[in-house]
Amino acid sequence: YEKGLIYRGKRIINWCPHCRTSISDAEVEFSERDGYFWHVRYPFKDGSGYIELATTRPETMLGDTAVAVHPDDERYKALVGKTLILPLVGREIPLIADRYVERDFGTGVVKITPAHDPNDFEVGLRHNLEVINVMDDSGSINENGGKYAGMTGLEARKKIVEDLKEQGFLVKVEPIKHNVGSCYRCGTVVEPRVSTQWFVKMEPLAKPALEAVREGKVRFIPERFTKIYYHWMENIKDWCISRQLWWGHRIPAWYCRDCGEIVVSRETPHKCPKCGSANLKQDEDTLDTWFSSALWPFSTLGWPDETPDFKYFYPTDTLVTGYDIIFFWVSRMIFSAIEQTGEVPFKTVLIHGLVRDEQGRKMSKSLGNGIDPLKIIGEYGADALRFMLAAGNSPGNDMRFSPDKVQASRNFANKIWNAS
Repeated sequence: YEKGLIYRGKRIINWCPHCRTSISDAEVEFSERDGYFWHVRYPFKDGSGYIELATTRPETMLGDTAVAVHPDDERYKALVGKTLILPLVGREIPLIADRYVERDFGTGVVKITPAHDPNDFEVGLRHNLEVINVMDDSGSINENGGKYAGMTGLEARKKIVEDLKEQGFLVKVEPIKHNVGSCYRCGTVVEPRVSTQWFVKMEPLAKPALEAVREGKVRFIPERFTKIYYHWMENIKDWCISRQLWWGHRIPAWYCRDCGEIVVSRETPHKCPKCGSANLKQDEDTLDTWFSSALWPFSTLGWPDETPDFKYFYPTDTLVTGYDIIFFWVSRMIFSAIEQTGEVPFKTVLIHGLVRDEQGRKMSKSLGNGIDPLKIIGEYGADALRFMLAAGNSPGNDMRFSPDKVQASRNFANKIWNAS
């Protein structure tokens, strides 16, 4: 914060309606799902006709503040600047031109909802569009949704589609497959929404972290994981680090109730530095758990003090970890360490795969498919388990666990013992 790398701002973030907290881009898991394109007519205010567009989320049209076309699209050039009437809502919105629009996709026309889409948010900034948030913390329609207020997102979608059809705005419905983002914790579909949160500026941190790997200061084994690291770091956005959770490191920021001043301090302030008031309230949010985890290589050794442990162990030689947390942990340790200590935290990152269940699923508490190694060792012996893991493993690749494989390894181990 003192270096200007952390700021509080109003930006579009990923929101989990179930956990009721913001989550970072890296915490959103995408999967292909069946969906629909609803083709909708947006009429011109002057009665000269309408323009057709397609959307996968008709419930968000309640927050539309513009419709956009590509500036070089000859079909719509003459229409740019005209005013449209937002169906069902009646709000006047402009037809704008922006190069974000893909001319050859769909009708070449997109609705712009700055409060509920990351790309639309950026378009809104460029064109100074109003931001209208139509969803509350639970993912239901809020008071800005008019008669749809109080409905869940899916309930509103169904009702809006019915109303569009009844009032003659719905042209057709087209089945599609598209990627949908879900919360990595609970699997709930994530809702992009504009919210006031704390962020880390990533551009000045990502650049030296990329250079460290390109210059060979940090090496990934197997090497193919270097490309994954590059892809994420080259496309990284500012990191939302505030969470609306009760457990975690509380954000060290206080707000003056009298003058509105924000005080970020290493120690609890007793009065506002601006107006002198003692009426201060600490921010209720906590830090993303990966924020503190990113400091682990040096914070555990006594940093910022030059302790004997820090001098001896930092930087370390090798980090052994799974590929699934390259985004969450490895990259963040690298850029945090370079920024705070001036050195990379480790020289080699050895990536291993995951041990999955017999069906190829990741072991997790929610699925209840975890394996207790002590029980396996008690039944088959430690050598059998070790051999099964070693024999079935290849660098960076997953393997499937099954009792049959452990039993076969035990039988092989018995032959070795008997032969000796």
